[in-house]
Amino acid sequence: MTVLDKNIEDPVLSERESVLVRSAQRCIMAALDHSRAGKIALLSDAEAVIDKDTPVLELPPKVLRFIAKTLGAMAEGKTILLMPKDQELTTVEAAHLLQVSRPFLSKLLKEGRIPFRMVGSHRRVNHGDLMTYKNKMREAQDLAMQDLTNQSQELGIE
Repeated sequence: MTVLDKNIEDPVLSERESVLVRSAQRCIMAALDHSRAGKIALLSDAEAVIDKDTPVLELPPKVLRFIAKTLGAMAEGKTILLMPKDQELTTVEAAHLLQVSRPFLSKLLKEGRIPFRMVGSHRRVNHGDLMTYKNKMREAQDLAMQDLTNQSQELGIE
C-alpha cells in the first residue's frame, strides 16, 4: 500500500477493529436510512451517556455516507487511498496506482498518452490525468471484451 502522508498509520485493522468498524458503518447507514441524520456524538471509553459536554460533530448526510462507505471498505480489509483531486504523483506512485511498472509508465509519458510536468529532472503526474487515462483504458478493454464475446457468439463458440 502506498501512503502519501507519511504521518498516517498503516490502516490494516485487527479482527476486533474490523468488527467495530463494520458496526459503526451499519449504525451510520441505518441512521441515514431513517432520517436526515447529520450529527455524530463522540464518547470516550469512560462515558456511557451523551450529555451537554459531549462533543458532537455536525456533518452533511453525503459526508456521513462517504464515511460509512470508507468504514465498510476498511472493515473488508481493502486499501483506501484518499488524496486531493489535483494531487501530483511521482512516477513510482503513478505506476503503482496503475499497477504497471515504472518503465512502462515512463514510456506512456514519453509517448504523450498521459500528461505530466517536470519538477527539476523529475516527472510529476496529476492524479486526475492518471484516472482519465485509466478510465479510457478500462473502456477500451471492455469494448475489446465485448467484441470477443460477439465474435464467439457469431461463430457459435461458447
